[in-house]
Amino acid sequence: MQAEYDLIIGGGGIAGLSAGMTAAGLGKKVMVLTGDVLGGHLLSIEQIEGFPGFPEGVAGYELCSMAQEQAARAGVEFSMTEIQHLEKQGDGWMVTTRAVILATGTSLKKLGVPGEEEFLGKGVSHCASCDAPMLRDRLVCVIGGGDSALQEALTLAQAAERVSILHSGDSLTAQASLMARARTHEKIEIRSGTQVEEIVGPDTVSAVRLADGEIQVDAAFIFIGLEPNTGFLEGQLKLDDAGAIVADERMRSQTPGLFAAGTVRSGSAGRAAASAGDGSNAALAAEKYLADGLWA
Repeated sequence: MQAEYDLIIGGGGIAGLSAGMTAAGLGKKVMVLTGDVLGGHLLSIEQIEGFPGFPEGVAGYELCSMAQEQAARAGVEFSMTEIQHLEKQGDGWMVTTRAVILATGTSLKKLGVPGEEEFLGKGVSHCASCDAPMLRDRLVCVIGGGDSALQEALTLAQAAERVSILHSGDSLTAQASLMARARTHEKIEIRSGTQVEEIVGPDTVSAVRLADGEIQVDAAFIFIGLEPNTGFLEGQLKLDDAGAIVADERMRSQTPGLFAAGTVRSGSAGRAAASAGDGSNAALAAEKYLADGLWA
């Protein structure tokens, strides 16, 4: 027997949880498809800054847990599955709902150098909060220059002897507060204009090879950017050059009944607070669409 929902939300990050919470509060029957792990990238962030209500910052896993509890109290149902394919059926979708909010987030971009895949879990990592305790007094590097890279570097610096930030650009792209903290941290060095060509080691990471030489490290954390999780759409929606869903100010895609929220949306600010706002806006727009069926 099929269960019917007013709204299906693909993605269990802060955008999806915010959308579910808002829609359920409006009296809608909502299912959030969380994938294998609820919370998305936020789970690996030790401290999210700039989120309202947390002047000292908040750990990603704490924020997601609180948001999930609040959404569940509002009546949201959860399923640990993910959208693998979308297909239009009449005025709805094959998931038996009239509206879908895509909040599927992003995946980490790959560096694309030898050793990256070989040493994954053997010194190559994407989670500083997970691995920092095992790297006490060790030499590590973070590859990248955006918010995630600097947040991870600051987390690693609490344990490691030295953290080298290797950034291929001429200057960092992270928010000013993170750059200021990284630049003044006694354990962090920043090397801009640095191209990583290979991650090397016998059985585990022992060094990274650069265009101008080699530096010894015991671990390499890769944060060179994100790519939208939109591969399952198979040409059904308009995407921008980066593969993100093009949507208007009300989070509406070009396809009636289909909304986008959070970092999967073209033009997303990429901040937790902005993604939460996206989710709420998408839910409000979906509620209006469910009420009057109008898209124009």
